[in-house]
Amino acid sequence: MATDVKPTRKNLMAIEDRIDLSERGHGTLEKKRDGLIMEFMDILDQARDVRAGVEDNYQHAQRTINMARAMEGDVAVRGAAAALKEHPEITTQSKNIMGVVVPQIESSRVRKTLDQRGYGVLGTSARIDEAAEAYEELLESIILAAEVETAMKKMLDEIETTKRRVNALEFKLLPELYEAQDYIEQKLEEQEREEIFRLKKIKAKKEEEEKAERAEAEALPADD
Repeated sequence: MATDVKPTRKNLMAIEDRIDLSERGHGTLEKKRDGLIMEFMDILDQARDVRAGVEDNYQHAQRTINMARAMEGDVAVRGAAAALKEHPEITTQSKNIMGVVVPQIESSRVRKTLDQRGYGVLGTSARIDEAAEAYEELLESIILAAEVETAMKKMLDEIETTKRRVNALEFKLLPELYEAQDYIEQKLEEQEREEIFRLKKIKAKKEEEEKAERAEAEALPADD
């Protein structure tokens, strides 16, 4: 890149402006990257807790449904499940974390009272109620996990993008600009030295010509 730039004062000033802008951009991106990493670590800790919660709720739901099947039979359990009239509703919004838009998932009608589940209270047992409640808890934890893990993925993608931009500035663009700056400065110094040398030669030649003229004038015979 350096040798492709014409070594002029104007180009030197333009490159110095680009260096200043790139250095400030590099600093800003570094701060953004570091901030994103801190936010990501917080979300990662949350994701670990949420995943553990999903696993615990899943195990608990499996135990309660197995107990309900054992005590009430598959027919009663399936009948209670089929009686559900109002299904959970999922809505998504968004929130901004350091310039990264991440989803915010909201759910309704997940937790239900006994009468909202649709099956007759007298026709079922506490085992089925416990299983229904356990699966409601499991569904809530799955929805939360979807929100957290999607946010984590988006944050990670933004971190990688920001890191690539930081590296591009640090290891490619800025070194090329510094190289071009050094090249132009060296060429301008060479041009300045050559100009000084040329001016000295002109001055020396002029002095020799003046000296020769004086000597010639002195050699002429004086008029009587």
